[in-house]
Amino acid sequence: MNIAINRSLESKTTSFNEIPIVDIGPLLDNSEPIKVADKIGYVCENIGFLYIKNHGISKELINEAYTLAEAFFSLPVEEKNKLDIKLSGPTLRGYIPMYRENVDPGFTRDFKECFDFGLHQDEVSPFHGPNLMPETPLRFKEVFEQYHAAMLNLSRKLIGAIALSLDLPQDYFEDLQKNPITIQRLLHYPPQEGEIALDEMGIGAHTDYGFLTILSQDSSGGLQVQNRQGDWIEAPPVEDTFIVNIGDLVQTFTNDRYISTVHRVINKSGRERYSIPFFIDLDYEAVVQVVPTCSRAGAAEKYAPYTSGEHKYKRFVDSYIHLQNQ
Repeated sequence: MNIAINRSLESKTTSFNEIPIVDIGPLLDNSEPIKVADKIGYVCENIGFLYIKNHGISKELINEAYTLAEAFFSLPVEEKNKLDIKLSGPTLRGYIPMYRENVDPGFTRDFKECFDFGLHQDEVSPFHGPNLMPETPLRFKEVFEQYHAAMLNLSRKLIGAIALSLDLPQDYFEDLQKNPITIQRLLHYPPQEGEIALDEMGIGAHTDYGFLTILSQDSSGGLQVQNRQGDWIEAPPVEDTFIVNIGDLVQTFTNDRYISTVHRVINKSGRERYSIPFFIDLDYEAVVQVVPTCSRAGAAEKYAPYTSGEHKYKRFVDSYIHLQNQ
């Protein structure tokens, strides 16, 4: 993706005119799907990030997920390392220790640790297969499989709205997402004190690799979004909302009408930060190419077709130390 990244450490506090809150209740109950889709389309074209409310995910499930995430990251390092992502082979699931994933590797080391999983499948293939799940804390597997299922259902509703916003049938992308790559991620960012330098922050400046991200963040803050003018905008937590952003695949589908927005995390809260993002792409072999409603008559497309899985794997190789060592 050809996106200019501002690597200045300066940022400003957002007004909610810049990162708007969209009520998706009328999308979920199908009372006004077009109205919601138009709002989402406007945001995708002009901002790339939005808060969503009335999303239908219970507060009890979200709270339990945070409790379990904090308990997992509090385990001894030797316990977490038993689930190292290196042990998962091509499924690329498990625990990612500090500094082992760097999304802006030429400039920043990521000061975070992660745990990734997806839909459990017995057959192993790139980004698909069994999960490496911890035995403790109790209920970890049960709760997070429930959380993943809820996110998958919600993401499909939002992807339908994006299709509608592009004057496409609501189910346009479904044939490309019969067995999509999904990653349910848990993130822990230790606090950073003193002067923050470009060479180490929670997560460096990057765009998301896939189609759509749904993020829950705790009260610590730290997420920053680069707006269309290149300024860094704080995206603080807003109660009872998720943050949603589009990824590289949508930018390709729309021929740059919708832009995959650069973002980063700097945890200056003085306390531990936890967040729970869900990522959905397409099927591994699904072809990503400009949709008919975004083609320009008589003009060449900005992107040659490519497959979803190849794009994601290339981005993983750029970011993951153990894949580079292979």
